[in-house]
Amino acid sequence: MTLIEPETAPKKRPERGGGVQSLERAFSILETVATHPEGISLADLSKSVGLHNSTTFHLVKTMESCGYIRQDPETKRYYVGRMIYSIAANSKTDLDLVAIAEPVLRELARETGESSHLAVLSGEDIVLIARTAGAGAFQLQERHGGMRPGHATAVGKIILSSLSESDLQRYLERHPLVALTPRTITERELLDAEIARVRETGFAYDDGEFNPEVRCVAHGVRDFTNKVVGAIGVSGPIWRLTLQSLGELSQQVARAAGRLSAELGQNAPTATTPARKRAR
Repeated sequence: MTLIEPETAPKKRPERGGGVQSLERAFSILETVATHPEGISLADLSKSVGLHNSTTFHLVKTMESCGYIRQDPETKRYYVGRMIYSIAANSKTDLDLVAIAEPVLRELARETGESSHLAVLSGEDIVLIARTAGAGAFQLQERHGGMRPGHATAVGKIILSSLSESDLQRYLERHPLVALTPRTITERELLDAEIARVRETGFAYDDGEFNPEVRCVAHGVRDFTNKVVGAIGVSGPIWRLTLQSLGELSQQVARAAGRLSAELGQNAPTATTPARKRAR
C-alpha cells in the first residue's frame, strides 16, 4: 500500500549531507530569505525549504535573535538582517575590490581603446587602486596607488559627490582647491555646483583640470547597500577624447560601473544620462 502525504505537508528539500542538520536548515532558510527582497511569509518560507511551520518558526526565531533575519512587525514577513550586511562590509578590502574590478576594467579598456581606472576613498585620500591601459596610440603612464585630487579629477568628483556635507567639508579643509591647470576649479561655489550636477546625473568629467592634455569621464560604483564605494573611469588625450565623443564614452563607462556594481551586489539601475558640460 502506498502512503500519500497530506497536501499541506511541505515538499522536503534534499539534505546537503556531511554536516549538522540544523545548520544546513538554517543556511537554507537564510538563502531563501535573501532571494526574496520583498520579504517572505512563514508559510511560504516553510514550503520553500521543505520544513513544517513549527520547525521553521523555531529556527527563524533563533536567527532573528542573532540578527541574521528580521521580521517586519506589521506584515510579519521576513527579511535579511543587519548582521549579514555587517559581515559583508567588514570582509571587503581594497584587494578584493581590485580582483573583482580587473576583468571589468580590461573589458572597458578594450571597448573604448582608452585607459580605464578605479579609485576609492582610502582614509582621507582618493587613491587609484587599479588601472588597465587601452590600445590607443598614446597612453598615460600612471601607477597604481597614486593619489588624486578630488576637485580636479572625474573619479575624485564622483567620490566627493558621495560624501555627506560634513564629510565633504572635512575633506576640503584638508585638501585645498589648488590650481593644477588653468581649468582647475579653485572656487568653492563652482565646486559645489559641479558636485550638485554629479549627484543629479551620476557622471563626472575632467576637462584638462588635472593634466592639461587629458580628458576623463567617470561614474560611481555601488555595493549591496547602494553606497558609492568607488569610481570607475576612462581617460585619454584631448585630441582623441573630443567633447563630442564623451557622450558615447559616458555610456560605456556607465555600463562598466553597472557591471562592477552588480558584482558587488547592487541591483538598482544606474544613471544613463550623461552630465552636461559646465559653462566656463
